[in-house]
Amino acid sequence: MTTHKFEHPLNEKTRIYLRVEALLSQMEQASQFGDDIQHQLFFRSLFDLLEIFEQIQLKSELAKDVEKQRQVYRNWLNVEGVDQEMLQSLLSEVDHAHRSLMGAERFGQSLKEDRFLSAIRQRFNLPGGSCCFDLPALHYWLHLPLEQKIQDARQWIKPLQPLADALKLWLKLTRETGSFRNREAKAGFYQSDAEEANILRLSIPLEYGVYPMISGHKNRFAIKFIEFSSGQASTQNIEFDLAVCS
Repeated sequence: MTTHKFEHPLNEKTRIYLRVEALLSQMEQASQFGDDIQHQLFFRSLFDLLEIFEQIQLKSELAKDVEKQRQVYRNWLNVEGVDQEMLQSLLSEVDHAHRSLMGAERFGQSLKEDRFLSAIRQRFNLPGGSCCFDLPALHYWLHLPLEQKIQDARQWIKPLQPLADALKLWLKLTRETGSFRNREAKAGFYQSDAEEANILRLSIPLEYGVYPMISGHKNRFAIKFIEFSSGQASTQNIEFDLAVCS
């Protein structure tokens, strides 16, 4: 059975984390500049990240959340039935991510000071603003050898690596707190309680032809399934898998 996966954050901070994860992934994939328009995705993702860094103290917030995870796993030390070797390895990974995060520059600081990026950022975000007559500096850069462009991209990504590593680990451990369980939405609607949850993860069979609209917060949520073909609320009974992740 073919399914489509869907994730939904249950608080604003996790919403930002998922957006940053998506932007970092887009940057990484586009950084090889495999075709003539990959630079559009690369720079747009980079500049979107800079916008987020200017709005929230992401470094301090993420450091606090990684520290909370570390304390949770430390409480399992010497607990009977827990694989201590695996736990020590995990704690070492968390410790390393936290140290790297704390030792990193303020996210986006060196990128904001980069002369080339500063020159193209403002116009790049205008509709159609990346044309050669708007951004001659970008037009010149695009004609550099591919190896030079990839090297430049690596240099721009490098200051964000502590963020990428810490965020990847935090989201991985958060996602692993929830196990997928079969659920049924009666007449296209499902609601439930949650305890301090961060993320909902859904796996929905494509055969139903629906997508979820989710509302809620860390302690309660509701899911309404919408028919893709009509845009109307579904009245089907829909079986799907759900994981509530803390």
